[in-house]
Amino acid sequence: MSEYISKAIPMLVSQDNEVTYLVPWSRVQRPPQEGGVYELVTFQMCPGGPALWGSAFQAAVMAHDAPGYGKLVGAFHSEFGQRNRVHALWWFESADQRAEIRHKAHTDARVVAAVRSSVVHLVSQENKLMFPCPFSPMK
Repeated sequence: MSEYISKAIPMLVSQDNEVTYLVPWSRVQRPPQEGGVYELVTFQMCPGGPALWGSAFQAAVMAHDAPGYGKLVGAFHSEFGQRNRVHALWWFESADQRAEIRHKAHTDARVVAAVRSSVVHLVSQENKLMFPCPFSPMK
């Protein structure tokens, strides 16, 4: 930490903190192998909380967490920070594999139907492709 923090602080322009918890139907799972890339998908959902959009969100995420798709590492809901924010952390073998899977999902009727039911509750979505640092336990 001292090596990373001391180098990162001079480059820091801003910082946002958020406290999240696992959604009830998710658990943190290790990726099937070391390496690869992670995608953090942040969904800003409509006001109303999981009682309004939780089932549709779960169905959309679970439709993507199937054999031949990415590996869901965990799904998280904001407790402190911006309200109605949900995150899904995915693992892929490579950025190219992620692109192939994304294209495949666009033609999978099961995935399209689940996403269509969930997207009516979506305000915005942000995707980040991440590579673990050498000191990360998820490398």
